Amino acid sequence: MADLYSSTSLLHIFFITGVMGCGCAWLAGRAIALTWRPLTMVLGAAILMGLAVRFIHFALFDEPLFALTTLLVETAILFAVALLAYRRTRALQMVRQYYWLYQMRGPLSWRPRQDAPASETP
Repeated sequence: MADLYSSTSLLHIFFITGVMGCGCAWLAGRAIALTWRPLTMVLGAAILMGLAVRFIHFALFDEPLFALTTLLVETAILFAVALLAYRRTRALQMVRQYYWLYQMRGPLSWRPRQDAPASETP
């Protein structure tokens, strides 16, 4: 932990990266899924949020602004949370909106219903 952050306490790291950053990442992943945007937008949002979290650490706690390792770790954490929110929201969307075609298959995926009507091919 000392390699990633020079002088910040664990409480600051938990609050800024964990609570604020991951909360924003969850909301961004959910919003991207709700508006039927592609998965690649989650990566772009995570990169921007990683830069924002890094700036907050820099502005409030005098951490180095361009600490590459720390930036990559924070961005990876935010991407994982945003991706998790995206998949969860998309699975719920598919099951709720197309309930006659799909059913839940775990918390992050869906599958075709067994009693779904067969598609007609001419």
